[in-house]
Amino acid sequence: MSNTETDSPEVGRPDAQQCMHVLLFAGLAERLGCARLTLNPPWPVTVAELQERLVSEWPELAPVTFRTAVNQRYALDSEPVQPEDEIALIPPVSGG
Repeated sequence: MSNTETDSPEVGRPDAQQCMHVLLFAGLAERLGCARLTLNPPWPVTVAELQERLVSEWPELAPVTFRTAVNQRYALDSEPVQPEDEIALIPPVSGG
């Protein structure tokens, strides 16, 4: 079971240590209308499994290109993820 979470606490929400949190940046946050997603167990084991689950639970992510960062560095699809990791979805950026 998953839910979209804002900065305010929710009644009946599982303990934060029992959840995996995923931060959203830029257009991804705008697209979903929140800055953080929450996944309840069972947790994905790798970045690839995490991405598959996120797209499954939030289909709005399917057409979007994004990179996954784990603990503030870009991660490969085969890298493991843990609930306590800082996980972020980052859309492509451009600039000059």
